[in-house]
Amino acid sequence: MNDLTSKPAFTDKKFIVTFIFVTSLFLMWGVLHSMSDVLNKHFQNVLNLSMAQSGLIQLSVFGAYFFMSIPAGLFMKKYGYKPGVILGLVLFAAGLFLFVPAANASSFTFFRVALFIVGCGMATLETVAHPFAAALGDQRKSDLRVNFAQTFNAVGTIIGPLIGGFFLLSGDTVKTTDLTSVKTLYVGIGIVVLLIAVAFVFLKIPALTDPHDAVGSENPEAVNVDVAPQKSLIQHSHFVWACVAQFFNVAAQGGTWAFFINYGTNIMHFSGEKAAYFMGLFMGMMLLGRIVGTSLMTIMAPNKLLVIFAAGNVVMCLIVAQHLGWPSYVALLMINFFFSIMFPTIFSLGLKNLGKHTQQAASFISMGVVGGACLPFIMGNFADQYGVANAYYLPIVCYIVIFLFGYKLYKVKNH
Repeated sequence: MNDLTSKPAFTDKKFIVTFIFVTSLFLMWGVLHSMSDVLNKHFQNVLNLSMAQSGLIQLSVFGAYFFMSIPAGLFMKKYGYKPGVILGLVLFAAGLFLFVPAANASSFTFFRVALFIVGCGMATLETVAHPFAAALGDQRKSDLRVNFAQTFNAVGTIIGPLIGGFFLLSGDTVKTTDLTSVKTLYVGIGIVVLLIAVAFVFLKIPALTDPHDAVGSENPEAVNVDVAPQKSLIQHSHFVWACVAQFFNVAAQGGTWAFFINYGTNIMHFSGEKAAYFMGLFMGMMLLGRIVGTSLMTIMAPNKLLVIFAAGNVVMCLIVAQHLGWPSYVALLMINFFFSIMFPTIFSLGLKNLGKHTQQAASFISMGVVGGACLPFIMGNFADQYGVANAYYLPIVCYIVIFLFGYKLYKVKNH
């Protein structure tokens, strides 16, 4: 048993290879999440969709989290982390391969079915990967470990728009209604996903003594034990508020990302391809925010950093909505800097001291990602009527909720 008074390691040596593989999952779904926002604009061009209609892409992807997160959590609890990862990867690949018949039919409805299955894969992976990463070492470093893994998720979100912009919004592609580029791109990614699934099949994971199931510690901050074991999961108020905060957090993310390219084309008068490349910079700001945020967490409590970043995004959204040209566009880029640490920080704060409830709690917090299905559609309708800049008033409500969670509602109550 580790000495709880010693300085904990980031992770144990025996878990390094496993942690690298788990971190690769964060990278992968980052690529696909951000590419869906490029796909949003591509479908507006090719299938003649309004912004409100294209917002249904996010409804399909994030809506899958509502249906899949709890089954994924139950599957993980029964069969373990590794089978959970493999299930998620198989669902992921199946959805990507369905892009072929959807493109052949030129059917937006068929594409939404494919995206829903992709979303089921993402929901499974996120439900499994966060507690998996948290479990690979001392729980005093769980926040740092999850944020580190999420840094590679940010790298993926930079790569996604660059790939999508090249394949889907380049000068030649945008002038045609041919969906061959969509088929080529998503089938290629599907093959990569299947190869990763095969790698996981052969990956040997060292025996895990899951700290989430530990009991009876003299220092409940050292491991994720249940400090109030007589309480049901729903009676842990910090967990409930984490679910609420995550809902609003991903709602803000989904809306901001979905119409970033529209802001570039409609307000800044960029070409679609140029706006997609700026989205690469936009995602780079999230990576910078993760690096800065992870560093600051070594000297600052995660909840305090969450409060500061949420307040920062309230200010940024106000500036973006004024459509002031470059000042507003820079503020739009900064939204992703401040957004950077929110998802993993809310997730890890919500899992604190839940003991045997932790895996179930992870599935419920992942389920909060359904927020991303709601706001893009609402923002799209608002943008169609009042302009895309004014639509950025709406995420302010979300960041106020996150501010309150970090300020007070995150606190673990022992009775």
